[in-house]
Amino acid sequence: MSLNRKQTSYLRGLAHPMPPIVSIGGSGLTDAVLSELESTLEHHELLKIKIATDNRDLRKKFVQDICSSTSAELVQQIGKTAVIFRPSEKHKIKLPA
Repeated sequence: MSLNRKQTSYLRGLAHPMPPIVSIGGSGLTDAVLSELESTLEHHELLKIKIATDNRDLRKKFVQDICSSTSAELVQQIGKTAVIFRPSEKHKIKLPA
């Protein structure tokens, strides 16, 4: 699945007022964190993630690893916060065309 510009803009607007649902700490991407991301994505579809590291390259790698392991799309990454989206079977969020 690939998001177009209109869909990305729509999802950024939905994610803006949301608090970060998942935080990744000093332990990095553990199996427990990936499992939690998987179940939370299935429930919410749109997630805001807080990555607590000052290393910019490490944050970028974490987001890439998250997206590849969960089959989610990166909507936006600003600083230590990333927003990802993956539609669930029930399609709670209706994307514009």
